[in-house]
Amino acid sequence: MIYYVSGPVTVLEPGLAVVECGGVGYGCRVTAYTAAQLKLNQPARLYITESIREDAHDLYGFESREEQRCFEMLTSVNGVGPRAALAILSAGGPQNFTLAVMSGDEKLLTAAQGVGKKLAQRIILELKDKIGGGSMELDFSGPTVSAPAANGGNAALAGAALQELGYSPSEIALALKGADPSASTEELVRYALRAMVMKA
Repeated sequence: MIYYVSGPVTVLEPGLAVVECGGVGYGCRVTAYTAAQLKLNQPARLYITESIREDAHDLYGFESREEQRCFEMLTSVNGVGPRAALAILSAGGPQNFTLAVMSGDEKLLTAAQGVGKKLAQRIILELKDKIGGGSMELDFSGPTVSAPAANGGNAALAGAALQELGYSPSEIALALKGADPSASTEELVRYALRAMVMKA
């Protein structure tokens, strides 16, 4: 299994980045979101999801583990292939995809080429609980823990969604610090993602 490839980007085209590792160029299919983070002839690290079939061995490369997780969740949905998953993430990146699922916003999903209303509804239905839901096992006991105690239920759901995207409990606690105690789960996720983007 290839976990990631790291090296200079020798080819950068729409939907494709080639990363040279030890004299071998690895061609990776990428989203517009990842491509925007790359520069030709500059070093990069792409996290890899492999797709091995009888007639092809494709590598899908992602600038962040968050985007990779979103891709893998999308392709777990019946009817969503790698091409559609790349199109959805290209349209809005991992943060906007997460917000679209959490808030049931079909428009962002159908903005992607080849994604119709029924498929968008299926994605939201199947992934909303995975992104926002089931896991309540979040530990907000970091150094700056005071954040979401006043709204434990929604804060835990928001934290679970953010953790699914790869953020650590301490990052989540910091991002939710100062959030409105009466906010909904979706509003808390949006607040935290904005805080993380501002910090970055």
